[in-house]
Amino acid sequence: MPKKPAAPARDLTLERALDLCRFIDASPMPYQASAECVRRLEAAGYRRLSEADPWKLEAGCGYFVTRADTTVIAFRAGRLAPSAAGFAVIGTHLDSPNLRIKPNAETNTLGHRQLGVEVYGGAILATWLDRDLGIAGRVTLAGKRGGERSALVEIRRPVARIPNLAIHLNRKINDDGLKVDKQRHLPPVLGLDDAADGEPWALRALLAAEIGCAPKDIVSFDLGLFDVQPCAIGGLRGEFVFAPRLDNLGSTHAALSALVAATERHAAAPEQTWIAALYDHEECGSQSTQGAMGTALRDVMTRIAIAHPASKGAADEPFRAFARSFMISADMAHAVHPNFVEVHEPDHRPRMNRGPVLKRNDNMRYATDGDSGARFIGLCRAAGFEPQVFVSRTDMPCGTTIGPIAASVSGIQVVDVGNPMWSMHSIRETCGTRDVSMMIEAMSRLYAG
Repeated sequence: MPKKPAAPARDLTLERALDLCRFIDASPMPYQASAECVRRLEAAGYRRLSEADPWKLEAGCGYFVTRADTTVIAFRAGRLAPSAAGFAVIGTHLDSPNLRIKPNAETNTLGHRQLGVEVYGGAILATWLDRDLGIAGRVTLAGKRGGERSALVEIRRPVARIPNLAIHLNRKINDDGLKVDKQRHLPPVLGLDDAADGEPWALRALLAAEIGCAPKDIVSFDLGLFDVQPCAIGGLRGEFVFAPRLDNLGSTHAALSALVAATERHAAAPEQTWIAALYDHEECGSQSTQGAMGTALRDVMTRIAIAHPASKGAADEPFRAFARSFMISADMAHAVHPNFVEVHEPDHRPRMNRGPVLKRNDNMRYATDGDSGARFIGLCRAAGFEPQVFVSRTDMPCGTTIGPIAASVSGIQVVDVGNPMWSMHSIRETCGTRDVSMMIEAMSRLYAG
């Protein structure tokens, strides 16, 4: 039997769980999640860099870059050249399945004002019905002399709803299950024509009123729906976090918290350079400029290896740095479900509040192997607990993460881990309060060296 983990101090455990709630509530879409990460990094003394500018780095200082207003890569330059000490990397993603709004979204069906939507990622669609939905994302505005600028928008009041069909009109729903037609059944209702006094239905007017511009100034947008109900601590003894987007903002929060905590604990420059890579687009395959299949992480590591003050300028320094590096790929894991025990591999049933989960798949859907797994086990033991292990049933397909992608594009050793949770890809998910702090502690040990 796995050793029951020693929990961190109660006040720190609760505070970290509450901070996770605050982080998720501030992050209804990847654009807002990125902005919240930047806010926390700047509060911790990290400085913004631009990929378009030359870099001059100082050992011990923290920096970050963003790509496409979503992906964030933060790092603290170590005392030694990366070619000598390598990189300590934690990779996560900050996007979650949801419903995205189409470019020409405005529709009208028998006097009902609706939005055309597209499913982003593998959302459990039934959970989006009968929820109070807001709108958030990024709006691109026309600027002077043909230039463009962007603005974040968050409509946090319940302006949209996808109503279920009454059981009287769908008598077999409890026996046959709800079958959602993505095209016909998902457009949310925002209002009625007769309530608008003949005013034309214009999404741009709604957005313009929120951000304080003229509707004609809005050139385009990247918007999605989200549940406006805030996160909560639940359970008889506060055992659970009830929240949207735990997959994978839970891991992103842990990585960011570990980086900031390690920075506060170690005032002097560490030997290794620490990196937190927080990606967009994992839920749709990572194949984008800001996704894990893109060049963002390798570009940043290469530039650090070249610009680091201890580097010698040799052409092979980036490659030597990659060979000495290690990465934790953190994506939420499947906790055993008490009502569906049979879907779990009998000897690999992670439980909530028993600590982080090591994820294995010999077909490399996860990047973990014996060596990288052993290293993560060592980090957990240094933090005072044993990790759990997840393996899919042999007769069931296995999901995947950014781990195998990051390993293949960077050449560095990777381990796949995650905190156990229920209802992954539902509009509301559940994780354990104690696991939040234990994952942060394990990640902090990587940065501590």
